[in-house]
Amino acid sequence: QVQLVESGGGLVQPGGSLRLSCAASGRTGDIFATTWFRQAPGEEREGVASILSGPPRSSIQRYYAGSVRGRFTISRDNVKKIVVLEMNNLKVEDTGIYYCATGTREMTIAGVLETQNFESWGQGIQVTVSS
Repeated sequence: QVQLVESGGGLVQPGGSLRLSCAASGRTGDIFATTWFRQAPGEEREGVASILSGPPRSSIQRYYAGSVRGRFTISRDNVKKIVVLEMNNLKVEDTGIYYCATGTREMTIAGVLETQNFESWGQGIQVTVSS
């Protein structure tokens, strides 16, 4: 079992930036992928960015939803067991509750952004983009 705690959300104006962190504890050695999801009011939860676990010096595999590619960057710190989502040039449509999730099963590239592949979830954190 993996426990996840998100931090760093808040209110920002359009065009601004926010940095979200996801701190993991527990059986972190079993993690295959860590993904940030978001859910806007009345909408389904969607995957926005994913990073695969691996040795610190291996090539890092990251995947992004088309709506955030070029604006969001996901990274990990294996020592601190933290996954960070840097969000730049934020838009009103980025508003929602952001969740960090981890999955232990091997997934396809498409699968790293699908909710059914993830067993452990954080409590979620609010991100509001508004003028």
